[in-house]
Amino acid sequence: MGMWIGRNRKARICYGFDEVALVPGQFTINPNEVDISWELGGVKYTIPIIAAAMDGVVDTKFAIEMGKLGGLAVLNLEGINTRYEKPQEVFVRISEASNEEATKLVQSIYLAPVKEDLIFSRIKEIKKSGAPAVVSTIPQNAQRYGKIAQEAGADIFVVQSTVTTVRHISSEYESVNFEKFCKEMPIPVIVGNCVTYQTTLELMDIGISGVLIGIGPGAACTTRGVLGIGVPQVTATCDAAAARDTYFKKTARYVPIITDGGMSTGGDICKAFACGADAVMVGSAFAKAKEAPGKGFHWGMATPHGNLPRGTRIRVGTTGSLKMILYGPAELDDGSQNLIGALRTSMGNCGAMNIREMQQTELIIAPAIISEGKIFQKAQQVGMGK
Repeated sequence: MGMWIGRNRKARICYGFDEVALVPGQFTINPNEVDISWELGGVKYTIPIIAAAMDGVVDTKFAIEMGKLGGLAVLNLEGINTRYEKPQEVFVRISEASNEEATKLVQSIYLAPVKEDLIFSRIKEIKKSGAPAVVSTIPQNAQRYGKIAQEAGADIFVVQSTVTTVRHISSEYESVNFEKFCKEMPIPVIVGNCVTYQTTLELMDIGISGVLIGIGPGAACTTRGVLGIGVPQVTATCDAAAARDTYFKKTARYVPIITDGGMSTGGDICKAFACGADAVMVGSAFAKAKEAPGKGFHWGMATPHGNLPRGTRIRVGTTGSLKMILYGPAELDDGSQNLIGALRTSMGNCGAMNIREMQQTELIIAPAIISEGKIFQKAQQVGMGK
């Protein structure tokens, strides 16, 4: 499989969201009657969209609001919310800083130590509201913060790094034993990120509850540029879905895959599910929400997910409430709002009654899909013509 790129060397052709399209089904369904729920660790969640563990996106208030709307939001346990008693004051300082000041400011902000009592209180605050408490950390701190999280009542624990494998070799430090960690944690553990069939299979085999798929495609991710590493999300999701299905046939245990990054519109999200995703993790789309603590900014955070170098800041602007982004009504024509409506409508047109059926939707290679026949959109600078 693959094409020759030089003597004795082949490379596989891989695809991203802009290069494929979905084929309508032989019958259609009322969008209001499709089931978009998904399960993790035996618990059913209303909508299959998760807000990423980015400081500019998720704080306790955002997590609570996301929970009320049926979704999940991941709180970064090594970010601003667990370093400062009054994180909103820090967010205001970052948002008001000039571009020249922003880099040094953010770098200095992350020098403050993480306070374990704040980890406990932030989780308690989310739980008190009735919303699911989902938290994230890097592998090196999983053992320590995992104990605090479960004592505080967290519902889901995420362990995330730029590239995650079961077998990590190092003579300088002891790597986390994911299998032992998952057995000791009484709550579901999501691990990521990976992009290959074999690694996904090995991660599922050690007892994780879900796996994050995506290296390189995120809006704030520099992994491809800095390290040259990454796989386009369509191919990565399809490969991971194949691993999930193989593992299910072998063990009868279904481990959901969560496509993480590279999705900025409802169309991208719909394609992710057609490729085999059970849920998606989104960052940039929610950074634009009025409820986001960063107020329309991305900046480098103390997370290992290949994000922007610590201190870099990008303005994305605010474009509406979280409810509008999820449920509409859309005020913009670029696909960044009413994500749930887009998913329901796409599933209805593809004849998919639920997420499992959406995963069977026919995909075609269509690199011209974003430009074909869009002459008027381009002229008017609307929709895909922007």
